[in-house]
Amino acid sequence: MTESRQHFFNTTRRVVVKAGSGVLTGDDGLNLTAVNAISRDICTLMDKGIEIIFVSSGAIAAGRKKMKMTRKSLDLPARQAVAAIGQSDLIMEYESAFARCNKKVAQILLTADDLSNRRRYLNARNTINTLLSWKVVPIINENDTVVVEEIKFGDNDNLAAMIALLMDADLLINLTDIDGLYDKDPRVHADATLIESVSVITKKMEAAAGTIPGALGTGGMLSKVKAAKKVNASGVPMIIANGCQADVLPNLFAGKARGTFFQPKPDRLSSKKRWIAFSLKPKGTLVVDDGAARALVEKGKSLLPSGISDVVGDFGMGAPVILANQQGDKLGIGLVNYRSSDIRCILGLKSCDIAGELGNKPYDEVIHRDNMVVD
Repeated sequence: MTESRQHFFNTTRRVVVKAGSGVLTGDDGLNLTAVNAISRDICTLMDKGIEIIFVSSGAIAAGRKKMKMTRKSLDLPARQAVAAIGQSDLIMEYESAFARCNKKVAQILLTADDLSNRRRYLNARNTINTLLSWKVVPIINENDTVVVEEIKFGDNDNLAAMIALLMDADLLINLTDIDGLYDKDPRVHADATLIESVSVITKKMEAAAGTIPGALGTGGMLSKVKAAKKVNASGVPMIIANGCQADVLPNLFAGKARGTFFQPKPDRLSSKKRWIAFSLKPKGTLVVDDGAARALVEKGKSLLPSGISDVVGDFGMGAPVILANQQGDKLGIGLVNYRSSDIRCILGLKSCDIAGELGNKPYDEVIHRDNMVVD
């Protein structure tokens, strides 16, 4: 174990733990042994003064098993109904498991739409903070009973990453049914090698992860690597570890358990910039010239109309948009001060010419640096 990895465990005071369907679900529904073991592990960490936010998969898988339905037979309404059936089983088992340790739990169901709305984003943050102050374990899942593609997180790996950023977590622990990220699928290749530490997530690594599927959940290893990429960019470390091992959480903190540790970037984004970068779905794209691209990426400047060469999509003032160079590479994301139709009128102009073209000039910048996150 590297010194830097243990340093993060030693200094962690708030952690998001995510357990996947492969850990929590057995052939006949919920794996109650795993539910009880992970609940006990969380209680052990809480007794040491560590705040735990728990993102739990298993609702759809548990409901599907209970109703004796195969995954392929479920359309969207059926998945939503099965989630409602499974979710009730899931939270009841957690209530019983945590009660054995004299701990209380609270169920929180979210959609991506909840976190893309700034007011609801802050409300969710305040609620979870209050629960933590009461020593109650927030158990979070996607609200599958109402979710549709437009407001779906994608999978609980992404949801866990979003919660880690929402709550300023010191660490994200992603528990799955294998020891971590391998260079190839260890269930197929006997010579697969565990990657114990990752400082930079490469395309080769993502390609290897894409060949390791999930057993029951929607997210395979690739979704976990993408979650790590997201939190690492904001200064939060993540570890993928085997949630089927006994005492996995205490052993991770004690330096006894294996896993793949993803090292974070040294600087954390502000809460507002994390919200812009990771909670919002872009409504369009602004293409910038080479000079503007250098100013944004290398000098940390705001985006002026003079540097914009094209506008893609129709959007209103305050909308999140992608910033791209003329080669089509994404540079970042930001909130626009002008609607798309107005930006088309002023692109290429100096800021002093905005009023002459639009009749007024509320802002010099199309996107202010404070409302922009550059990759």
